[in-house]
Formats: sequence, C-alpha cells, structure tokens
Amino acid sequence: MINADTSIFESLESNVRGYCRNWPTVFTKAKGSWLRDEAGNDYLDFFAGAGALNYGHNNDVLKQPLLDYIAGDGITHGLDMSTTAKRELLTTLRDTLFAPRGLDYKVQFPGPTGANAVEAALKLARKITGRETIVSFTNAFHGMTLGALSVTGNAAKRAGAGVPLVHAAHMPYDGYFDGTTADFQWMEKVLDDTSSGFDRPAAVIVETVQGEGGVNVARAEWLRHLAGLCEAREILLIVDDVQMGCGRTGPFFSFELAGITPDIVTLSKSIGGYGLPMALVLFKSELDQWSPGEHNGTFRGNNPAFVTASVALRHYWSDGALQDSTLAKGERVARTLGELADNIPGLSTRGRGLVQGVVFDDASQAGKVCQVAFERGLLVETSGSTDEVVKLLPPLTVTDQELDHGLGILTGAIDTVCSGMGAIA
Repeated sequence: MINADTSIFESLESNVRGYCRNWPTVFTKAKGSWLRDEAGNDYLDFFAGAGALNYGHNNDVLKQPLLDYIAGDGITHGLDMSTTAKRELLTTLRDTLFAPRGLDYKVQFPGPTGANAVEAALKLARKITGRETIVSFTNAFHGMTLGALSVTGNAAKRAGAGVPLVHAAHMPYDGYFDGTTADFQWMEKVLDDTSSGFDRPAAVIVETVQGEGGVNVARAEWLRHLAGLCEAREILLIVDDVQMGCGRTGPFFSFELAGITPDIVTLSKSIGGYGLPMALVLFKSELDQWSPGEHNGTFRGNNPAFVTASVALRHYWSDGALQDSTLAKGERVARTLGELADNIPGLSTRGRGLVQGVVFDDASQAGKVCQVAFERGLLVETSGSTDEVVKLLPPLTVTDQELDHGLGILTGAIDTVCSGMGAIA
C-alpha cells in the first residue's frame, strides 16, 4: 500500500485533476522508460506522457543539447520572431521529413498544444473554402477547446463545453458498423444529394488510429477512400497526428502507411522531443492564405523545444532504424496480447505499431487491470467510450527487456482481474 502525502494536492488543486487519482503517489524522478516516486518505488511507464514522450524521459541524446542551449543564454521565449533555433528546426524539418517524402508543406507554429494546432487547422480550412462545417468521426478526440470539442465524439467531454458545439457533423469511423454497412455509404449519399440538407463541408478531420477513442485502427484502404472522396469534392483533408505522429505507428507520419498526402496535418506531443510544449500545423503551400498575425499565440515560440525537436529529428529520423524497431516491437506486443486474448473469454486486441489496446467486453475490468498494474509497478491508462480499453503507449525507445517486463506485469494483472481476484470495484 502506498502512503504518499498528497494532502496539498487534495486541498489546493482543482477537482479537474485526473491521472493523479489513478496513480496515487508523488513522482520525483524519471529516466528512459521509468519513473520513481518519493518513496523509492519504480514504475515502468507504458503511458509516456499520453504520447508526448516517444523518446522516453530525460533522453541523454536530447538533454545535453538542451542544457548547452540554456547555459549559452539561448532565446527561450521568442513569439514568432526569427531565431537560430527556429531556423535549425525548419531546416531539419525540410531535410529529414519533407524532402525525403516529397511533401510541399508550409509550417505554422500555432501555440504549444495539440488543441492549438487543431483550432488553427479548422480556422484555416474555413478561411480557404468559405464554408463552415467540419466533418469528423464517431469516437474521435481532437482536444478540449471549443472548436476541437465540436469535432470530438465523446459525450462526457463535449458536455464540458457548456455551450452548443456547432458547425460540425459526425460520420461513422472505419468499423463502426462492424462490417454490416458499406463504408462511406451515408457520407457519400448526403454529400452528393442536393436535397439532403447537408452543406458541403470545409474539411474532414480524422485520426488514422483513434487513441482516446479506444485504439480504433482505420484500414489503409479506408483512408485512401476517404482521401479520394475529399479530393473529388474539393473538401480539405486534415489528419490529426498529435498522438499517432512522430513514429507512434511506425513511420514518422501515421498516414504514410496508406500512401495519402493530407492537405493539413496537426502535430504536437512528441514533436518537441523532450516533452516540452510545442505544436505545428503543416499544410500544402497553396493553402498558406493566412494574413500576418491572423492566428497567433504568446507561447508559439518555445525555442528550447525547437532545439530538442531538431536533435530528435536528426538523430531518430535520418534513417529507418526507429521505424523498423517500432514495428518489430509492436508485433511483439500484439503477439503477446493476442495469445492472452485467445485464452481469456471477453478479451480482444487491436493496435498498430506501439499503440496497442486490450478490449474488455466487461468495461469495468479495464480500470481494475490498470489499478492492479500500478500496484505492481506499471503505468497504463484506459481509453474508449466506456473506458473499456487498456491502452499501451510505451516510449518508442523502450528496450526489449523492458517491454517483456511490462507485458509480464500487464498479463499478470489481467489474469488476476479476470479470475475474480482483482481490485474491488
């Protein structure tokens, strides 16, 4: 039993806090794939800052350049001023990401969070097309600000807005009907029927894998069909790669597996490399129709994050080593979880790369598994509309030994809960 002193958090911090309730300890240090609390307990991190720590905690490859930059009095707060750190980042983006993939993208620094990037993408799409509606998908999650919430599916999150969430329409995601209804049947019909009452949208926004929505994986052919549908009807395609980008599914961009080129891409979380706040919006050069200052933000120039982002891109994305490693580790996780599901009724699995999920028919068991796993030294969280999925997001730099150790804890926790010996509800 953990007896951490959490009184100051309980007495002074808002009730809105969340993760600390599931992991009731006080963390003090972190390195690689591990965190340590002030009592000296170590926890293997299969949460990775909700995907913001793809390269692990305090990665030495990134830490020393960051320390050198700070020690040399490099710019910290730069708004959208030109700095050497930003120049290096833009050059690195061009040379390591865009040129090898034939991408003609402009780069916007919208602010430090994924929601900032999504809001900017929606505004830009509406500005370019002169249309208002944005199409999103069932179980989607795009952020907690009003525009991002309007294209989010989860009812509980939407309810927090306190006002009507308008100018958005929701369509079925891949697999929503379990194969009983042809993909895009409804969407294509209402778009092409002049009497449907459905106005042509400015854009469609989609996650190639829905993380918060329950590790729902869109097939490559579904994504290609969606891209073709949008192109034929002059609808902009936005891929939200905030959590699934930066190599989470294998390739740097999650849409690469489908062979599509979105009009607009949103990035955040691990794009900063070190866990420092940073977000980008990428869009085809002909879409750069912003007027100066038309979308801005005080903290869009977090130069220390530019430094670590540049180092991460050069070190991890100048060749295919990390991509290959992530795909191999993902197969390792999927194989272990698949064997587990084959032997325990009421379990199934899904995922891609190093985002993997265990789905429980009895949704209450997922939270119990996470609780038991925490007590045994593993951090995992739930996702899905009823928190029915245990979602695994280990750092991409996790070692095979750490991966096996974490999977051992997880499978043991699942065995405990599903045998009726788990945590009390």
